[in-house]
Amino acid sequence: MSKKAKLIASSGDSLRESFGRELVSLANEYPNVVVLDADIAGGTGIHHFRDKFPDRFIQCGIAEQNMMAMAGGLAATGLIPIVTTFAVFMLRAIEQARLSIAYANMNVKIVASHPGLDTGPDGGSAQCLEDLACFRAIPNMVVISPCDPIEMKQATKAILDYVGPVYMRTGRSDTKKILDSEYKFKIGKGRVIRDGEDVTIVACGVEVSRALEAAESLKDEGISARVVNMSTIKPIDIDLLEKCAIETGAFVTAEDHNVIGGLGGAVAEALAKVRPSPIEFIGTQDVFGESGEPDELAEKYEQTAEFIASAAKRAIKRKPGN
Repeated sequence: MSKKAKLIASSGDSLRESFGRELVSLANEYPNVVVLDADIAGGTGIHHFRDKFPDRFIQCGIAEQNMMAMAGGLAATGLIPIVTTFAVFMLRAIEQARLSIAYANMNVKIVASHPGLDTGPDGGSAQCLEDLACFRAIPNMVVISPCDPIEMKQATKAILDYVGPVYMRTGRSDTKKILDSEYKFKIGKGRVIRDGEDVTIVACGVEVSRALEAAESLKDEGISARVVNMSTIKPIDIDLLEKCAIETGAFVTAEDHNVIGGLGGAVAEALAKVRPSPIEFIGTQDVFGESGEPDELAEKYEQTAEFIASAAKRAIKRKPGN
């Protein structure tokens, strides 16, 4: 099997299912973990935990604001509450997330499925394209978007070990296996998963596999593209970004999210502080989505490998001296 095939060809579990199963495997190690659900466990992967540990599963019904506030109260007693529902419904409870959890710096983990265009046929009303921006703007909140089942499993344990509020995306569709068994996730750290010299593609979530495909196609054109898996959007790995700026001099960011306020905004803000560089932004261009299959939507909204590769060439042309 070619290196490219090893990286991007094999499909695996959805991130939501990987999260649910990993939480079950960790449950005995973390006996103070409880899960709060908004009547949607079958869609978030948390049904695995519900079935194995019903006494640690709290059904809150379709009352997300109450669920979020309840999580803050439970955390005050020493429990580790995990709040689960679709990402778009998390926005309904953002005031409670801000006040009951982040303002009080409570040890609550908010885990959202169905983010971005990956939500697919559920359409624009359910495709949350604003969550990274909203939660990134809340003080004390860590924001994470893993790229594959291996990283999701490691990130699940990492957020349980971390003391403080966390917002983490999962995902609806089956996810390509990208990382190998030697990969180690760490909150606040990005990882170069393909080296290159001409441009750096910084991606998170489902866009990481597309970034790797783009880098492979650019290689055929004589362009050496570095790919960074930036699964922690906040706190962003500013040291890695500065290193990439020095070594490649140009960037593309790729995310299944509005280009305003998410990964692209975080990268641009970080680089503005240490080493301003040309950046091109791949994501939804401040519009709502629509119903369709995830791959079809990625094509229509210009988030596929082809568009990432084109953005990389534009960024390279904008380097000083070119």
